[in-house]
Amino acid sequence: MTRFSLLDLVPVREGGSVASALADAADLAAHAERLGYHRLWVAEHHGMEGIASAATAVVLAHIGHATSTIRIGAGGIMLPNHSPLVIAEQFGTLEALFPGRVDLGLGRAPGSDQRVAQAIRRNLAGGADQFPRDVIELQAFLAGDQRLGIEATPGSGANVPIWILGSSLFGAQLAAALGLPYAFASHFAPAALDEALMIYRRDFRPSAQLKQPHAMAAFNIFAADTGGEAQLLATSMQQAFVRLRTGQPGKLQPPVAGYYESLPPQARAMLSDVLSVSSIGTQADVERDLAAFLRRTQVDEVILTSQIFDHEARKRSVAIAMAAAQAITVREAA
Repeated sequence: MTRFSLLDLVPVREGGSVASALADAADLAAHAERLGYHRLWVAEHHGMEGIASAATAVVLAHIGHATSTIRIGAGGIMLPNHSPLVIAEQFGTLEALFPGRVDLGLGRAPGSDQRVAQAIRRNLAGGADQFPRDVIELQAFLAGDQRLGIEATPGSGANVPIWILGSSLFGAQLAAALGLPYAFASHFAPAALDEALMIYRRDFRPSAQLKQPHAMAAFNIFAADTGGEAQLLATSMQQAFVRLRTGQPGKLQPPVAGYYESLPPQARAMLSDVLSVSSIGTQADVERDLAAFLRRTQVDEVILTSQIFDHEARKRSVAIAMAAAQAITVREAA
């Protein structure tokens, strides 16, 4: 049975604050838990005025205290920014606070530009090229491997499943080689999705953590009670991508009627590409599009996401998405 989860980028809205974004994140997590989502992840981004999840482990502690059963985790931690020991300690602490609920997704991108990467790490030597070695070292810290000569406290012996994240073929190859679950960032980089899933499944080697491949893919949903309202809600995320691609990132903007139609052809083409794994519309539209995505990918899990300006409209979209997912599940089981 397909699982359905939620990715929250903890957006900071125009006119809002980091404090209000974090309050919304806790409220959304509790809402997702009531609706039956399997897990909720937040992602590490730095130097971005419109995203409040830079201190990812701290945000997860905040979300963990607002919930009681939903799995919480990083989707992901950008491991080249950090010492594996520090991440083992952070997520070991989270596992001690919320036992049996914590996931650790790992990415190799910096989650920022080179200036921010320099500010985080000081020394850029190695960086993403050391990612496989750093993943193995982090696994050893969490396993309490005495050969390291250092014990992660908290962290040693923690039951924190590691995932490999990716938007290219590299992550699929690494996840398969290490026998780890794999999540693909198709919500903004869909081009290599099908090939990455094929490579992951073909080359997967069972491990102590995972006996069979487990693949997740991300899917954007902007759902509302009418198609017109859903189209309007989606314009905030469309604006965010256009601003990012033109070097003008900032806080999440209010929706603008007719925004997509007002763009020049090259901007519309860009949005059609990066947001091609999306559904915009009513529950019936979401059911159709999500079912087609599942038939195409055969993934074990879909992680749904969207950036919607109005918090209550976002909660409504998340509820409609789950209703669509449950309808698909009933049909699968029939």
